[in-house]
Amino acid sequence: MSDAAPTKDSTPEHPIPNGLWRRLLLARFEQIKVGRLKVYEGKDLILDAGQAPDEEAVSIYIQSYNAYRAMGLGGALGASEAYMDGDWRCDDLLEVLQLFVKNRGVVASMDAGLAKFQVPLRRFQHWLNRDTLVQSKRNIAAHYDLGNTFFEQFLDQTMTYSSGYFVDPQQTMLEGSEQKLDLICKKMQLKSSDHILEIGTGWGGFALHAAKHYGCKVTTTTISPAQFEWAAERVREANLEDRIELLQLDYRRLEGRFDKIVSIEMIEAVGLKFLPLFFETCAGLLRPGGSMLLQAITIAEQRFEAAKRSVDFIQRYIFPGGALASVNELVGQSASEQAGFRVYQLEDITAHYAVTMSKWREAFEANLDSVRDLGLSETFIRMWRYYLCYCEAGFRQRAIGCVQLQLHLPEFKLELPYYD
Repeated sequence: MSDAAPTKDSTPEHPIPNGLWRRLLLARFEQIKVGRLKVYEGKDLILDAGQAPDEEAVSIYIQSYNAYRAMGLGGALGASEAYMDGDWRCDDLLEVLQLFVKNRGVVASMDAGLAKFQVPLRRFQHWLNRDTLVQSKRNIAAHYDLGNTFFEQFLDQTMTYSSGYFVDPQQTMLEGSEQKLDLICKKMQLKSSDHILEIGTGWGGFALHAAKHYGCKVTTTTISPAQFEWAAERVREANLEDRIELLQLDYRRLEGRFDKIVSIEMIEAVGLKFLPLFFETCAGLLRPGGSMLLQAITIAEQRFEAAKRSVDFIQRYIFPGGALASVNELVGQSASEQAGFRVYQLEDITAHYAVTMSKWREAFEANLDSVRDLGLSETFIRMWRYYLCYCEAGFRQRAIGCVQLQLHLPEFKLELPYYD
């Protein structure tokens, strides 16, 4: 997706000097091996790196020397900040980001320079956002309370803010969301006598689907006031108050016993430090023989340890306090002696998330006038565009993934997975 009017004729406001940061960054960009990168300053092509055919090249247009300075001092995070500030543009942000995912060595060299001296400060700032009982509410509000109207601009009618599941990528986002919700219900083998706990209500999509189509009782909790109000209205409109109980409680304060637990892309907000407590709490909320389905965004195993020691664009600007676990980390923490879960089934749905991100991005770009009418700045728009492309590039290149992980307690009656 292109920026507003990013063309080769885009002339920087001021001449760009051949300073230290410029020389350092161009030297690093010359290390591009996979694909092809062209860098322009105004009409001038100043770098052409990589071995791919010319038609496969991606181009970026430097608008200010600040772009070089930001990337030199801040590495990959600095590059995102320079984009948000309009210091560089491109024809296709998704392709640019995919190029750099493919050339991880170049990104690593950017982060290993002077940018590494900013890591302690970033980690301290991230530590301040750790998901304690008090801070969790602030972290959630920082993202989800942007306003329901804003999220309506790119989500489908179910307001499902998690990966869809597609039989065909040409299906609509609504179809993908409904298929995902139904797949989870079938995997959990829901029946009308079940009492389900959902940790992370979102805007109520799963609770409404499960109660309406499977007749079960759902207790669902969120710590986002905006989501709670929206979900409550949807439950009232559907006349399902007798089957759906809405709570505004942190998972650490939940009480009771349930037959099954569902949590859809909430665990990313738990924080790695609190994963043991999360799984222990879930195990304690289940009746003997209970089961749990977790849909989670994950990070590639080989990147997990390094990611724990860094702070990326998502953690800094989109989900404060958030962190991605690897599949092995999730399985290991859930199977700890204190939690005691067993893995029943795991399905990788990463490809479905790439399609989902693409559809959200297309909807966001199609509704930019409405987004601007909400009073959101061009800097915010560039930030959100970067977020959507950043995630899509990660899923497409499998730097990050998404899984549906089914867990059960030891007393669980093991049956063959069955769903139409």
